[in-house]
Amino acid sequence: MELNVAGKTINLTDDGYLTNLSQWDKEVALAIAKEEEVELTDAHFKVIEWVQTQFKNGVSLSVRGVKSSGVVDIKEFYALFPGGPLKKATRIAGIPKPQSCI
Repeated sequence: MELNVAGKTINLTDDGYLTNLSQWDKEVALAIAKEEEVELTDAHFKVIEWVQTQFKNGVSLSVRGVKSSGVVDIKEFYALFPGGPLKKATRIAGIPKPQSCI
């Protein structure tokens, strides 16, 4: 699969996740968020930055981990990314789908 953003072709997995984090930028995040029907705010970008940092540090991502992140509480996480918050947050952040997501 591919996503075309600002004249760039972004490679995606069959699930719609980026195959290469280096292709991620804010424009890509906005395009994926639009597909997910999420309107990104500063609060979203704080979560996205935290998720990317955890991924880069080799930390396994889970909803429980977000809960203890200090970035957002669980209720806010679900409000920011409704209908599968970890799945949507990681997809918009440009990282692979976490193993904890089905």
